Amino acid sequence: MTLLCPSWRTFLSLLVLPSIVLAYKWPNPQLDELESQRYDRMGYNARALSEGVIPCDQFLLGETVGRANAADWLRTAYHDMATHNVTSGTGGLDGSIRFEQDQPANVGNGFALTVLLLRGEANRYISLSDILALGAITAVEQCGGPKVNFRGGRVDATKADAPGVPEPQQDLKTHTEIFARQGFTQAEMIGLVACGHTFGGVQHQLFPNIVTNDTRGVNNTSGNVHFDSTFITFDNNIATEYLDGTTHNPLVVGPDETNSDKRIFSSDGNRTMNSFRNQRVFFKTCADLFARMVDTVPRGVQLTQVIEPMPVKPQGVHLVYMNDGRIRMHGDVRLWNTHEDPERSAEVCWLDRLGHECDGCCWQLGHTSDQVSTFVADRKETTSVWYSFNQTTRYPILDANSSVSKFWFEIDEGHGKRVEDQEGHRYALQDVVMLADSSCREDLNLTLGIAVRKGIKPTRLYLEAESIIDDLPVVRTINVPMTTPTSRNGLYNVYTFSDSTLFREWNIVLEVGNKKYATTNLQRHEFPDCA
Repeated sequence: MTLLCPSWRTFLSLLVLPSIVLAYKWPNPQLDELESQRYDRMGYNARALSEGVIPCDQFLLGETVGRANAADWLRTAYHDMATHNVTSGTGGLDGSIRFEQDQPANVGNGFALTVLLLRGEANRYISLSDILALGAITAVEQCGGPKVNFRGGRVDATKADAPGVPEPQQDLKTHTEIFARQGFTQAEMIGLVACGHTFGGVQHQLFPNIVTNDTRGVNNTSGNVHFDSTFITFDNNIATEYLDGTTHNPLVVGPDETNSDKRIFSSDGNRTMNSFRNQRVFFKTCADLFARMVDTVPRGVQLTQVIEPMPVKPQGVHLVYMNDGRIRMHGDVRLWNTHEDPERSAEVCWLDRLGHECDGCCWQLGHTSDQVSTFVADRKETTSVWYSFNQTTRYPILDANSSVSKFWFEIDEGHGKRVEDQEGHRYALQDVVMLADSSCREDLNLTLGIAVRKGIKPTRLYLEAESIIDDLPVVRTINVPMTTPTSRNGLYNVYTFSDSTLFREWNIVLEVGNKKYATTNLQRHEFPDCA
């Protein structure tokens, strides 16, 4: 069953609303990653999370099962957070579902499959529980539903929370008490169940007392009887079919005398369900309730601000030290909610390492027709256009003496240039440690040239590399010996180091006393083959 029952009573929500961090300025590794996972959904530089719900009938075990990932993702997020106790502040969406799959309310393989599909997107900046929340939101938005506010910062649990998911055989009084414990009124209980049951259904093999006939078939091997006629589309058919008497929802017209959906839907004389005939009312209600659901976290967990798209966002910006003693700048910039325009030109400009303007410190950015990405919510598509620092095979070349400290963009749509510089803050970029262009790849092995600027006294040089252990991201440090540099060319010493375990996100860190200099994630850097 897929009952949805999240977080906090309206009158308590103001008291326990998660703390909000300061406004977002680039670079902020956590918010950069949350924003990218949230909005880089399809097309150029797309993240992998949404692949599981594009198209919306996709299911990990095959299309003939009669199920869809979208329903499992939404159900998993709810069941994970359903342990919340608004009085004690315990439980909530914290990834504890990994330890709760032997509880009676958590039957089936949907939770394990969801974690298996989504865990690879978690990293040091976005927890597994963040990804489970975002997976549910992505399923809703991508499959026809409203935009749902998303925050990050959830903390993954290390053990099971107390059981808290309602079960279909329980009576209305018990269900109402469970929702009240989680902080929801009767009307909100109705809304959450209706919103949650626009996807999915009840499987004969898991609930034979509810789906008594063997409904399995060639294209429905799980015997899944759907809640409405559009089980892979987020719409208000769950309400209209119930009100019109045409529903086949097994929790409304099934043989089980409890018929939990019918009992919940009608508990206020169908007042709430009648309001859902208006799809705009339904969408707004679902968006609000789902946002509260995924924001239900254990007391003391601080969530970020609502993640909104950056209008102009650099991505993957990093420096590479060249053998001839110059520096090359790599990266992309995304122009959010922008369409292709052959008249548009874009430049990256920079200040030297001392913060001064310099001659020739602007570079024309490149763009090709495939550098477009899209984001879907509220049944509307938002297009973004990307520009690369390299134009064909060329990159911005910097003199190592002057180098760079901050950069910005100048966009010309044919009506004069506009400056995009984070309201005057510009985009900061360190030049103390970087890759060297002697770096190369041979099969799984990376031979790294790491350039360290002369004139400083480093205390430690290392890589921060991520792995997945027990479904969770773990950061390990790999020390790079700084005995004898392999090159002393120009203003940098180059140290050589090899590793064959850099399969996920990684970056370079240099410590100088108490100060750290770090590159951005270098996983996507294109390394040439070793000679």
